[in-house]
Amino acid sequence: QVQLEESGGGLVQAGESLRLSCRASGRTSEDYSMGWFRQVPGKDREFVTAISYVGGSKYYADAVKGRFGISKDDYKNMLYLQMNSLKPEDTAVYYCAASRGYIARRVVAEYDYWGQGIQVTVSS
Repeated sequence: QVQLEESGGGLVQAGESLRLSCRASGRTSEDYSMGWFRQVPGKDREFVTAISYVGGSKYYADAVKGRFGISKDDYKNMLYLQMNSLKPEDTAVYYCAASRGYIARRVVAEYDYWGQGIQVTVSS
């Protein structure tokens, strides 16, 4: 089992930046790729970005490409999401997720563990 806990959310104005963190605990010695997803009420959870186990491959949704950056610190068991030039449409609950294996994945069903989610609100 792996437990994930997000932090760093909050309320910001459009154009500002925010960094989300995700702390992993439990069986972190296994190989996991990691990702960030987001969800707004009434809609499906959507892919934001993912990073492979080794960290060499990163994928981004078109809506965030060029503005968001994913990174991780394996020694600290931490995953990060740097969000720049935020827009009101980025408002959502953001989830950290872990998927067994090496490959970065973009599909919700391919992830095995999820954090509880954290609210990000961008005002116009």
